[in-house]
Amino acid sequence: MTQAENLPPQPYHKFTLTKLILIGWVIGLAVILVFILPVLNHSHPNWPKYWMLRPLIVTPLAGAAGGVWYYLMDFLRSHGGWKTIVAYALSFIGFIVAIWMGIVLGLVGTMWH
Repeated sequence: MTQAENLPPQPYHKFTLTKLILIGWVIGLAVILVFILPVLNHSHPNWPKYWMLRPLIVTPLAGAAGGVWYYLMDFLRSHGGWKTIVAYALSFIGFIVAIWMGIVLGLVGTMWH
């Protein structure tokens, strides 16, 4: 048995970290625009004048964090078998939680009472 056989498999990154962050950011921006655009011209009078800036910043950042989470799960996906299935499930759940938290933190005090 050689020394190379004892090493765990090296993670294979299909996408770079930068690309996954950008993909997560775009998904976060698209999701928050679905909520903001219908009420942009009909906002509540008690809301601040530029109320839409916080959700437009926070939710895409949360999506980018979800992209980082997906990248970090590559170490588990590279092992194959049932671990790959678990890694994809954890990646999906983690990304959804990140987007959800971004929506909540972005819209709290305005559309999220």
